[in-house]
Amino acid sequence: MIRSRWVDALLWLLVLPFTVWAALRISGWTPTWHWVSLVAFTPYVAAASIFPVILALVLRRRVVASTAVVTAIAFAVVVLPRVFPDGNPSAHGARLRVLSVNMAVGQADAAATTKLVREVRPDALMLQEPTPKAIENLDRAGLRALMPYVVDRSFLETPGSGIYARFPLTELPMIEIGGFRQARAILEQPGGQRVEVVSVHPCSPSDAHDTPCWADGLKALPSADGGPKVLAGDFNSTLDHRPLRDLLGSGYRDAADVRGKALIPTWPQRWWNVPEVTLDHVLADRRMAVEEFSVHSLPGTDHRAVFAALRLP
Repeated sequence: MIRSRWVDALLWLLVLPFTVWAALRISGWTPTWHWVSLVAFTPYVAAASIFPVILALVLRRRVVASTAVVTAIAFAVVVLPRVFPDGNPSAHGARLRVLSVNMAVGQADAAATTKLVREVRPDALMLQEPTPKAIENLDRAGLRALMPYVVDRSFLETPGSGIYARFPLTELPMIEIGGFRQARAILEQPGGQRVEVVSVHPCSPSDAHDTPCWADGLKALPSADGGPKVLAGDFNSTLDHRPLRDLLGSGYRDAADVRGKALIPTWPQRWWNVPEVTLDHVLADRRMAVEEFSVHSLPGTDHRAVFAALRLP
């Protein structure tokens, strides 16, 4: 009897952390700023949640097994839709090809970045963390010849951003919270169709001080009301973060999620000894169709580039 109680206690100790994690993720509550970093690893925890189910079933602990099964189902509901493609709305407007690159404070290889631009042929390139020197290197590598219209809000350190385009850009007021620059512009395509594009890069929620800055940086991004909009960049967020889900709820769809590729990680590509997560996104107005999505490695940066081919309404 005593041994049986010890087994029950150990099983509960194994199951309950998964249950609490699932409850916090679904509720959206942030008990402490540390949770903002931890919740990014929800897909890994979801995969691991099957082991308590197996163990409880093997040991014939029905109550524990039932709790473990419900927990695993909750994780499945949250995570599994990311690997199944969604449908698209009927969209017959112009095509818009978007590429986003985090340059890791200007360290991304300029020649490789320009080569990727030649390969995927974006109409708009959103840059995060470009430095003035990195902009010079990109232009020297031939990027300006490919994409002659530029909004340059580069900076010597992390907060810089920028937008390159094949078609004319009209700059909009930059979003700047906590020093992080999120460049905005109206891109006018042939035929006169206009779309707002934003190079997204809020603060990183790395400590108690920066977490409110991160949340405010995401809240400041425009909702999908009005004309068509595309937000692309390093959101410092996964689909498990409440502020990003709230932004999606304002009228966007995540291009990777639409194509069933939302579990492809984008960070860290190198340097960091942590599990990889998906921080870089292309959010498209829900009236747009997402025709393609892909992730690309680049030398010199810790982020992978993300590309999406969209069709405007």
